[in-house]
Amino acid sequence: MNLGARVRRARSSPENADAPSDAELLEVRGLVKRFGPVLALSGVDLTVAAGEVTALVGDNGAGKSVLIKTIAGIYQPDGGQIAWEGRPFQVHTPHDAARLGIQTVYQDLALADNLDIVQNMFLGRERTTAGLLDEDSMERSATQTLAGLSVTTVRSIRQPVASLSGGQRQAVAIARAVLWNSKLVIMDEPTASLGVAQTGMVLDLVRRLADRGLAVLIVSHNLNDVFEVATRIAVLHLGRMAATGPVSDFDAQKVVQYMTLGRAASPDGQTTPTQSEN
Repeated sequence: MNLGARVRRARSSPENADAPSDAELLEVRGLVKRFGPVLALSGVDLTVAAGEVTALVGDNGAGKSVLIKTIAGIYQPDGGQIAWEGRPFQVHTPHDAARLGIQTVYQDLALADNLDIVQNMFLGRERTTAGLLDEDSMERSATQTLAGLSVTTVRSIRQPVASLSGGQRQAVAIARAVLWNSKLVIMDEPTASLGVAQTGMVLDLVRRLADRGLAVLIVSHNLNDVFEVATRIAVLHLGRMAATGPVSDFDAQKVVQYMTLGRAASPDGQTTPTQSEN
């Protein structure tokens, strides 16, 4: 049984039927973002829950990057509200987001090729003892984090990042995000430009994050990857949330219709209204 099926089964079981929805970490309501005369986000709603993988999809220019950067504190919203663990909050910088437990792994990964794995995982947050780098402590934490994610393909935590494959680099970036007590990991196109084997390794990491109880918000153009790991799907169309819901409510054709038209076609060929189920 895959991750999505396990979560759906758990949430639909009798013992969970009346349970409070306290697993929802992030709630975005009516989010608006403008860049001069351009309305990039128009009243966007989104809910991201712990232990689930939410896939955010949409065509180019739909607003995906703007949305995740607003959540991550890079952009400031012009309207709407963002709640974290049930409480409204304002994130002014990525450091504010990190303090809450929100970590973002961007497509460029922001890794330093000339540094090794440990140095990259602790870059800017190095541990010191008596004014000296505490190499032993950082090595232990890096090793434990990678082991906890079942990352076994790197030969040494001291090998330069420049020597790693694309999948291994993604693994290091994800492990760095997990290392800092994150509750929500946002991933921007994590399998772009990866081969089949490396893509499989990254998707396995995504599953492990959710299995550990973390919330995962993954931006992807690859619908095969989306249906492989997602618990829920959210589709943006021209800055508006065209549809959200459990992955079982969608198929690839319907997702493409929401991405391109903002609505899905009914069996008779007519289009159905935009749906939103948060």
